[in-house]
Amino acid sequence: MRMFHRIWNDTLSFSCIALLLPVLCLGALAQNPEGPPASTPADLATISFTLDFPNSVPDHYSFQVASDGRSTYESKAKLSEESDDEDSFQVSFVVSPATREHIFDLAARAKYFHGEIDSRKKNLASTGKKTLSYHDRQRSTEATYNYSPLPAVQELTSLFQNMSMTMEFGRRLQYDHHYQKLALDEELKRMEEMAKSDSLAELQAVASILSKIVADTSVMNVVRARAQRLLELASEPAKH
Repeated sequence: MRMFHRIWNDTLSFSCIALLLPVLCLGALAQNPEGPPASTPADLATISFTLDFPNSVPDHYSFQVASDGRSTYESKAKLSEESDDEDSFQVSFVVSPATREHIFDLAARAKYFHGEIDSRKKNLASTGKKTLSYHDRQRSTEATYNYSPLPAVQELTSLFQNMSMTMEFGRRLQYDHHYQKLALDEELKRMEEMAKSDSLAELQAVASILSKIVADTSVMNVVRARAQRLLELASEPAKH
């Protein structure tokens, strides 16, 4: 019997022989829900951002963005306020061309994070340990900071933080869609409000789960309408 199940995930598609490989197919989808794996060939430049901030949610996350747009996001957070167990999340996606160009332009304006970028002021509240790094064939630089007086670094920090907010919404929406659909309305309402206030970035990276919610007739119409409006925002060009 020849029976194929095709699973599409944005720009990634593959087929599995249903009678032989169903477990393998589901495992691959779970590891990479939003797009193709981001590889970093030696001829590509990469920019990474990492934030470690204990007692925040998530308390750790990182981005790696390659000069061709392929990107990865990884985070770690407690499963709940009552639990000490942490949940790890990783997703690959393709950053929009406008955002990719903006990230690399800001890195150039920040001199590729060479030298000191932290203000070194001791009276500033901690907002987490942040690390920016740049790597290509000619240079490999890294700088750690709490707060930077450099406008380019400030803008990069804000951009990556907004991108993280988007990714964490995507993570929660996937969970809610599978296990508690009644929670989707409140989550999407908050997501809409943040998107309208320009507090999110790269909405297209979570378009897959938004599309699934829109297509799911078991979900309330008001929820599907919210997801549809967010999909329409995701299709608009990034503003920088």
